[in-house]
Amino acid sequence: MTQHTPALRLEGIVKTFPGVRALDGVSFSVLPGEVHALMGENGAGKSTLMKVLGGIYQPDAGRIFIEERETVMRGPLEAKAEGVMFIHQELSLAEELSVAENVYLGELPRKRFGRVDWATLYARTDAILQKLKVRFDARTRVGELSIANQQMVEIARALTVNAKAVIFDEPTASLTDAEKVVLFDVIADLRAQGVGIVYISHRMEEIFRITDRISILRDGAYRGTLETAATDEDEITRMMIGRSLDLSRNAAAPDLGPVALRAEGLSCGHLFEDATFEVREGEVLGFYGLVGAGRTEIAETLFGLRTPTAGRILLKGDEISLGSPVEAIARGISLVPESRKEQGLVLGMNCRDNITLPQVDDLTAGPFVSDGAEISIYDQYRDRLAIKSPSWRTPVGNLSGGNQQKIVIGKWLSMRPEVLIVDEPTRGIDVGSKSEIHNLLRELAKQGYAVIVISSEMPEVLHVSDRIVAMYHGRIMREFTAAEVTEDGLIQAISGLTGDAA
Repeated sequence: MTQHTPALRLEGIVKTFPGVRALDGVSFSVLPGEVHALMGENGAGKSTLMKVLGGIYQPDAGRIFIEERETVMRGPLEAKAEGVMFIHQELSLAEELSVAENVYLGELPRKRFGRVDWATLYARTDAILQKLKVRFDARTRVGELSIANQQMVEIARALTVNAKAVIFDEPTASLTDAEKVVLFDVIADLRAQGVGIVYISHRMEEIFRITDRISILRDGAYRGTLETAATDEDEITRMMIGRSLDLSRNAAAPDLGPVALRAEGLSCGHLFEDATFEVREGEVLGFYGLVGAGRTEIAETLFGLRTPTAGRILLKGDEISLGSPVEAIARGISLVPESRKEQGLVLGMNCRDNITLPQVDDLTAGPFVSDGAEISIYDQYRDRLAIKSPSWRTPVGNLSGGNQQKIVIGKWLSMRPEVLIVDEPTRGIDVGSKSEIHNLLRELAKQGYAVIVISSEMPEVLHVSDRIVAMYHGRIMREFTAAEVTEDGLIQAISGLTGDAA
């Protein structure tokens, strides 16, 4: 095999589901030693194409080649045997088993009479974990690990075989900045070994940092391949969604109303302390900081999920005490959580029932829920938020990430809150849907909502916020207005390099 012979190649792949042509003759290839980005909006066909490659779906037409040898993938085990490994965004681990058992699941080393060779298993796994520079060992139970560390276990699986191609699907979604550096080092090592890398991500800064080429899908069709060094974000966006986006900062002076919510000296153990801030009606207040800075914990405290150890919360000037989310909702505080799939949605439930879930008790007529009332609420927020779904009966797990996020936002807007808290509003969402969510948050503020946005993405927090609270190690370091904030100032504040406490 030469350097110009693809490590893998898909030719003319077609896949149709009832009423939907998910892939329309897509061709795609990755060279050995190349990091090749696969980009497109949610629903563009990226995941379907990779499931065809992995043998989860059988194509209606088209061919798959591994090092120019045609093959048929009948399942994930065959894909692995062909040297194609997947690092999934959705974790597929057995939490009750050890790290080693998960890494070598189905391929445990054996002694005589079929007994597991535990010493070899642990030694092999620990050698892989050392490459990943993690702080847990092969014997650790996976269920005891954080989501970020579980993602590292997924990555460890790919290092157990002599891979020809490794597919990374949104691998950094749950990783800290330090863990991202380790991941990129692993990708560099694989690249140096001649492994072809398919990198699926919506994060433009990562795409430009580590990839060589970028292939674009839109509406199930191949739109072209670009050299990363010869393109820019605007060209990629136009190919993905057919138009340019407004990525400017938010600098408009908002028409603010009275203070909707104020926290004074709020603390919650070691998670955060002495947090004082306020958000007004008609305002978007952004919280920015590194993972672990205490931003999500503040949101959970405002929503009644955590009990503060000091300080007080005032809603429209009245001090309130929140013992549970039920009390927070009754007071008019809603939270769109960080993980929509695990905390915000019931994936097997339909769109209508997800939106109306918090108010089922109010929609009952005798012993039954009023279908008409539920459909009316769903129709209202489907139109208001431009939710794209074939029907209200569609399971929400079948929707794209952007539409799932709109369902969660619609659920809480239907409760008519005074304060809407949105944690990582566009995580795992394509650039087109990001723009829609950003515009929605700004529009909600114009309608008089008090909106708190927590984000790990600097462009996002700069784009949507009227004021930004910068946090470091559980403390508010500084507060910026949209007019005075700079990227350097934000970075200094979230790194603990400024003493200007809020």
